Amino acid sequence: MPNPAAWLAQVVEDALEPEMPIIDPHHHLWRRAGDPYLLPDLLADLACGHNVVSTVFVECAAEYRTDGPEALRPVGETEFVERETAPAAGGRIEVAEGIVAYADLTLGAAVDEVLEAHLAASPRVRGIRCSAAWDASPEIHGYRNPPPGRYLEPSFREGFARLAPHGLSFDAWQYHPQLAELALLARDYPETTIIVDHCGAPLHLGPYDAIRDKVDVHWRNAVAMLARCENVVIKVGGMGQQNPALGLGQRPLPPTSAELAAIIEPYVRYVIDTFGPSRCMFESNFPVDKASYSYGVMWNAFKRVSAGYTPSERADLFYGTAARAYRLGD
Repeated sequence: MPNPAAWLAQVVEDALEPEMPIIDPHHHLWRRAGDPYLLPDLLADLACGHNVVSTVFVECAAEYRTDGPEALRPVGETEFVERETAPAAGGRIEVAEGIVAYADLTLGAAVDEVLEAHLAASPRVRGIRCSAAWDASPEIHGYRNPPPGRYLEPSFREGFARLAPHGLSFDAWQYHPQLAELALLARDYPETTIIVDHCGAPLHLGPYDAIRDKVDVHWRNAVAMLARCENVVIKVGGMGQQNPALGLGQRPLPPTSAELAAIIEPYVRYVIDTFGPSRCMFESNFPVDKASYSYGVMWNAFKRVSAGYTPSERADLFYGTAARAYRLGD
């Protein structure tokens, strides 16, 4: 879906608390036909008045190598991010200061070659994402279409065990019914930092729409279980994409930050209060969430939702947790 620029332009706000330092720990860059999101597009969103000082690029199957060994082709994405963000080097914002790359962890120990190739391609590589987003319903499509039980596969776990020796974290992208499997993975590999994407991805699509209340109870229980794993931190955002099914992109007007804050607060506050601010980080998930709200409005909504936390807690939510988890500024 092309970026709905005209629709988003109907609601423009000045930045609240414009001096607050922010790390955006989750955005993408791609050349998808009809829907490009490249450095100029990201910089245009970043120029919304908020003090975003650093960002983290997260893999999105962009610009893979077209030849050579299949396992090494994703290294082309890391090489692409290096090239694409080079013009921003030395600027006010550290664009893609961290990179989360893709590697097929089901390669087992053989994934070492891929991890080493990513690290050789960029000193900014901080972690790996290997999706487990799957559901039995044909109405729900998983990213990369993994099989069920990915986190339990012996080959995946063998590859996962190679992350810590390379100093890499793991970004976890799955739907909320799979969070129990993620908790098992976290318990079995406590030396690896796991960064959960998008509030644990509450799923309200397809058959889940008719049982939203039960879904939310299941999601809350799963989040609470996961929070007991001390090596897990969580990204707070991603509520504008498809799986929460909040209908924001179908409105005649995009939400204001006050409206957005009210809609997402039950999810956001629960995650923060369960994990604690020192293990939570606000994220944009742009341009995916751009289908539901603008970049500036989103950060205003996060500032509104977090207004009741202490200054040090808010510093973690907007900056500190991301800096620690992705080892930024080292």
